[in-house]
Amino acid sequence: MATQDLVEVKFRLSDGTDIGPHKYSPAATVASLKEKILTQWPKEKENGPRTINDLKLINAGKILENNRTLADSRLPVGELPGGLITMHVVVRIPVADKKSDKLQNDSPETPRCSCTIL
Repeated sequence: MATQDLVEVKFRLSDGTDIGPHKYSPAATVASLKEKILTQWPKEKENGPRTINDLKLINAGKILENNRTLADSRLPVGELPGGLITMHVVVRIPVADKKSDKLQNDSPETPRCSCTIL
């Protein structure tokens, strides 16, 4: 695959720091991007994600689905060929249930995720 076919992406964390930029194939899935984020997550940050299900990627205000490819997730309007794409990373931390000390993610009163707009 030619280098100009690759898509350059950086991932913006909630504190404003970035992972990347790195070049990816347009055929790369969102799940594989999340796996890359997990391996490069800064070890000094508290409450880091444990699995790809703890992460949400947002591009142009849309939450990207794990089974979609990078090519499917790109928006043609406003992106320049060869330009850098910044995706926002939201970490959903499992919250321990006070009654059973089990992790609860599906309780209606438990926040699903937190977002910071920079």
